[in-house]
Amino acid sequence: MGLQIVRFEKNNQVQWGVLSGNQILVLKNSYDSLAHFLEEGKEEAREVKSIGAGEAVSLEEVTILSPVTKPARIVCQGANYSSHRAEAGLEATRPPFNLIFSKSDSSLCGAYSEIIRPANVKLLDYEIELGIVIGKEISEEVEVTDQNLHQYVAGLVIVDDVSARDVQLTEGQWLKGKSYRTFGPTGPYFYLLDEDEINEIHNLELKLWVNDELRQSANTNQLLFKPAETLTELSGIMDLSKGDLVITGTTGGVALNLSKEELTQVSSPTVPYGEKLSALEQGQLANGKYLKDGDVVRCSIKSPDGKIDLGEQVNKVVASKVKVS
Repeated sequence: MGLQIVRFEKNNQVQWGVLSGNQILVLKNSYDSLAHFLEEGKEEAREVKSIGAGEAVSLEEVTILSPVTKPARIVCQGANYSSHRAEAGLEATRPPFNLIFSKSDSSLCGAYSEIIRPANVKLLDYEIELGIVIGKEISEEVEVTDQNLHQYVAGLVIVDDVSARDVQLTEGQWLKGKSYRTFGPTGPYFYLLDEDEINEIHNLELKLWVNDELRQSANTNQLLFKPAETLTELSGIMDLSKGDLVITGTTGGVALNLSKEELTQVSSPTVPYGEKLSALEQGQLANGKYLKDGDVVRCSIKSPDGKIDLGEQVNKVVASKVKVS
């Protein structure tokens, strides 16, 4: 069985540990990054968990930090569930290509951190996604299969790919619209997979609530482009390092809901920006699903039998006092 790894802060000191019930078994050695932990800390974590000895602290005594650390590449898959494709105004069937984009690592924040809404953003959306943490350097084209996937994937995390739709769609800038600080709540735990658990990636249940209303619910068996083929494709394009993050796309149930005609309008380079923004806001705000200041977003990912559990995020939306363009 895999381990729930926790990165936390206590008394102004950042430490790593293994979750055991409602306590964290603290690792003696310090690791300055997730890559460092993957390189040198996995065996210590397994040993600490097996013997259950050493210092233990309560979850309530610490501040939980993102287990994915900077610097890290964050590579994203877009529109990778049929249900989300349909609500975004796209054909629901698997497309001819894998939609790949990136997100800044400065968007990373903890599973209980506040999501700060920039003053210029009215269409703030949520997207629960399974995050895959790279466990092996990739510097050339490789063929990743379900049989060797365990060599390339170290473990899993929950990621909420928070998105400013009014920036992403009207400006056509996905990186900008998804990279504001705090737009990447990650964790609370990094689930370090055992080799024999790797196929469970294809059978995990994702759920997201807003103010306790269930908005998103899906299983990773619905992914259109699976992890192995995605990593194979990425290996032919770019390098990936230990501790990098690939997020696999969100399912239906987000606030965004566009018809094909609306998508064409907001995507058209011939429609003036102001006209696109006005039309998007008018059409979208009426559905009442976009995040507002004070809303609480809760996310969980686990296997149906509960053996793999990535924990639960709880993030409150607050307004920024600074206008960002």
